[in-house]
Amino acid sequence: MLLGLGVLGFGPTFGHDPHYLLAGFGAIVIGLAVAAAGAHWRLGLVTMIGLAFAVYMIFGSALAASSTAIMGFIPSLASLRGLLLGIMLSWKQLLTLAPPVGISVEVMVVPYLSAFVAAVVAGTLAWRLRSAYWAMIPVIVLFITAILFGTAQVFLPVLRGSLLSIAAIAWLAYRHEMRRRENAGSISANQQVHDASGARTSLLRRIGLAAGVILVAGAVTMAAAPALTSSASREVLRDTVIPPPDLHDLPSPLTKFRDYVKNEKETVLFDVTGLPKNGRVRVAAMDNYNGVVFNVDPNSSASFSPIGDPSALGSASDGGGTGVDLVIDGYQGVWIPSVSVANSLRYQSASGPTPTLYLNKDSGSALNLDGVAKGDSYSMDVAFPSVDGNKLAGSDFGSVRLPKLENVPAVVGTKANDIVGEADTPLKKVQALEGALQREGKFSNGLEGQTPSNSGHSAARVTKLLSGKEMVGDDEQYATAMVLMARHLGIPARVVMGFYLDEKDPNNGAPSIKMKGSDVHAWVEVNFSGLGWVPFNPTPDKDHVPNPPEPQNASKPKPQVLQPPPPPQEPADLPPDSAPDALDTDGKKNNQAGILGQILMIIGVAAIPLIIIALPLVLIVALKTRRRKKRQTQGLPTDRVSGGWSEVLSLATDLGAGMDTNGTRRESAVLLNDAFPASSTTTALLAERADAAIFGPGQPSEEQVAMYWQNVEHSVKGMSESVGFWKRQRARFSPRSLLADAQARARRKALTRDAQGQEQSWRSRGVALSSKLSQLFKKS
Repeated sequence: MLLGLGVLGFGPTFGHDPHYLLAGFGAIVIGLAVAAAGAHWRLGLVTMIGLAFAVYMIFGSALAASSTAIMGFIPSLASLRGLLLGIMLSWKQLLTLAPPVGISVEVMVVPYLSAFVAAVVAGTLAWRLRSAYWAMIPVIVLFITAILFGTAQVFLPVLRGSLLSIAAIAWLAYRHEMRRRENAGSISANQQVHDASGARTSLLRRIGLAAGVILVAGAVTMAAAPALTSSASREVLRDTVIPPPDLHDLPSPLTKFRDYVKNEKETVLFDVTGLPKNGRVRVAAMDNYNGVVFNVDPNSSASFSPIGDPSALGSASDGGGTGVDLVIDGYQGVWIPSVSVANSLRYQSASGPTPTLYLNKDSGSALNLDGVAKGDSYSMDVAFPSVDGNKLAGSDFGSVRLPKLENVPAVVGTKANDIVGEADTPLKKVQALEGALQREGKFSNGLEGQTPSNSGHSAARVTKLLSGKEMVGDDEQYATAMVLMARHLGIPARVVMGFYLDEKDPNNGAPSIKMKGSDVHAWVEVNFSGLGWVPFNPTPDKDHVPNPPEPQNASKPKPQVLQPPPPPQEPADLPPDSAPDALDTDGKKNNQAGILGQILMIIGVAAIPLIIIALPLVLIVALKTRRRKKRQTQGLPTDRVSGGWSEVLSLATDLGAGMDTNGTRRESAVLLNDAFPASSTTTALLAERADAAIFGPGQPSEEQVAMYWQNVEHSVKGMSESVGFWKRQRARFSPRSLLADAQARARRKALTRDAQGQEQSWRSRGVALSSKLSQLFKKS
């Protein structure tokens, strides 16, 4: 059960596909079987490793490599090769794939192998060691492994954490009780328990105490889980791994905007079936600007990762979406035209096998680095989000991470402040920017017969658009200008390029649509809290064309005169740009210290159960060290000699020797000789010298005390070396001697109280007798 709770942590990574449960729980069963066989036949380490490897390879084809096994369970060369290579390569493969990662052997090895190794180690420790605490280490390691190789989605944190704590405490308590009964049976064999009522009361007390501990552990876990999982973003290892591709080598999709308008105006780019009325096919969402182009930033809120399972983009489809099919015709490029929000993607390449696809779930963009080619087809299950106007009006901007914009012209900030003015709500600010560009702007693609309009969206082009006598441009310029102004005001916005039909187009809403180059568009998306990315269209209507130029009187040209060159000027000292960008998170790039901090934070949170288990052990060692120092340095010389003998008895108690607390030192020495024959001479000598020092005349000298403690050290070392390594470690952390000391102190205090009470009683009787005698003398 404890190992299974760890396996469940892989659920979000595999999209809760039942195959990962088969691999994980199957590995637990065969791993415990290997551990049981090793414990039964007392196999050595090398033999255990060989047996475990053979079982791993034999059963792995059915549990983790069924997709490549013969008939789904018979080992094949492909399945055995995947299992063998997966031991080293599957960990990186799992981190570099976008979840859900699928059920291929390359990723299924991780839950299978980790659960198998944890089961073998945990079972071996549980069956071969008397102390059950060591078996919890592989259980916790498996639990942490599922966290580190999981996703930002938290899977039942309160329930799994509570069950782990409660089940661990219950199992450890059960093992402790079985061991106690075993020890009690070996000590008092053939002796009947006369106090049945006392035994029953003791059993009920232990059960009640165990139940209380379980309740407290469960309550603490349930109270701490919300605090540990309250963060909006959960950092895991896959967030610190930078997967391919390097998007800096890819050109911006927006640079091809004017080419679609001019050169591919009548070219059918792709056929789309199932697109609803006013539906949009998006190519890419761009959020990074360098003063020349808007591009896709790979370090934004969600980077591109290989799609592990092409049948699932973000989350498993529940069947409630709309089916949309695309067939590529004249479209070319690495960006896959898709629809937001796509729950699934079933891609079929015209050239044969499906290539590796990459996904950015935040922007809904997908990549095919081999290039989308004519004849490629794919289908999607799409959920078209609807925006509630009332919720949008009352929503604030969302909290997303966007890169810092560079080389933004100064006119952007001035224009943005003038347009927004006194708008007091987030939606009004966005609508003010959108409305101003629609009203004041003029539309022109720069085609033949239209007003000249330069292509591009560089800083110079945006400056010309916003500071000219008339704003003239198309979707490319207006979408860029609105995003730059919005980002200046701290509004999370990005440019999206894609294709859709105009509202007045008769084919809008038809079952099958042929998208052409003339249908290309660019729009703006703004993130609102709770609603996600909402589209806005700042481009003026196409019939809102620029005014014709005013006629000018012809002027007679004057002869040109060579002018002297202007005097050289010193460059002006411009103040550094210290204005903070409201959405500046570009410092995260290449921030190795930040990545290291995230990893340490994950390890720190995951190590909380280990710390909880280690704290009592550290406390026990500290108390024993303090007790030893106190016995050796405090009190009279006779007290320190007695403390040395007590140190020997404490170690014997921790090692499991049954000591009679009411026996004399010589009687205790006899018991120690039977339990630890190797140190029999030293223990007998220590008992004799302790009696001589304590009951002899005067006080022993400091040299005699030091010599006695040297003998104590020798005796303690011999007793420890006479047992095995694990028994020594168990004795080091055992609280038995500390509990025995506490019981002895309690008995002494009780005896002292009884003696003081008896003395007080005798004094009271003496006073009463004296009073009666005085009265008799007075009468006489």
